[in-house]
Amino acid sequence: MPKRIVCRVLTGPTASGKTELSLAIAQKLHLDIICMDSMQVYRRMDIGTAKPDARERALVPHHMLDIREPSETFSVSEYVEEAEKLVKDLAGEGREALFVGGTGLYLQALIHPYGMGSVPANEERREELNALALSPGGKEALHRMLEALDPTTAQRLPLNDIRRTIRAIEVTEATGIPFSAQKDRAEDSPFEWRVASTEMDRSLLNERINARVGRMIEAGLKEEVASLLAEGIPDSARSMCAIGYKEMIPCVRGEYSIDEAAEQIRMGSRRYAKRQMTLLRRVDGIRFIDALSASAEQAVIDILQKKRDDKYGTCSVPHPAGGKGAGTAVPAY
Repeated sequence: MPKRIVCRVLTGPTASGKTELSLAIAQKLHLDIICMDSMQVYRRMDIGTAKPDARERALVPHHMLDIREPSETFSVSEYVEEAEKLVKDLAGEGREALFVGGTGLYLQALIHPYGMGSVPANEERREELNALALSPGGKEALHRMLEALDPTTAQRLPLNDIRRTIRAIEVTEATGIPFSAQKDRAEDSPFEWRVASTEMDRSLLNERINARVGRMIEAGLKEEVASLLAEGIPDSARSMCAIGYKEMIPCVRGEYSIDEAAEQIRMGSRRYAKRQMTLLRRVDGIRFIDALSASAEQAVIDILQKKRDDKYGTCSVPHPAGGKGAGTAVPAY
């Protein structure tokens, strides 16, 4: 088998210091940065997504930023396809990359190419679909939704099998591949994954989230959202459902104050950080590093540079098999 391409990842919850760490590490190891954030792919959505600014991009080449219009959708399978091609192209030029971002679904899809069991649950989407199913005529509407996405599975599932219908919709929406066409990729991956994640005490992380939201408001988040709406981006677009945007839309329309919008964003961001950590702890092979430790940068470099390190455990994730290694202990989320 040809030698695997080493893929390094720095992930972690929102506001946990990934950007600062990644810039320092990428410069030290001469790596390009591939963004692993489902909202930073959208153009003109800069403030609410905490997208790397011009100064940061000038320090290190960045990829997978500003590649879609906010009116467009961008599936997990599209991200994986484009990111894998990019990694191979860079390798062909003798360059290596560092994936940076907190979209755990992207990370899981990259490390464990989709089989049905490896598509994680989207609890928010499940709640929406369950609510639809329980409404008058909801089961029929849910089935029609699946039929539009995947006629083969819709024909196979009975109308009353709400649980499997929701799962089929969830997987198809997440991957861009119909449920009936999903299959395990048994072939060996051409990539070797080394993954480090930031973490910190939850109360400290919440403080950082609250402060970041304040900076976003000061930087003009309301104006950014107003501009997107003014150019005709519908509030139903997937991009506009992102935290920071969906809460600001009613504020732009005068339905509540900017202070109320800011508090809603803080609450949503804190909940999102909790969900991120829950998902990341399910990913095999991740090593967690205290983001506020004085040795955090070197600890991450150790993980990213070595297949095996006695201090942090194995950092290679060649295949879905295998268990979690020891990481830094923090309070349970």
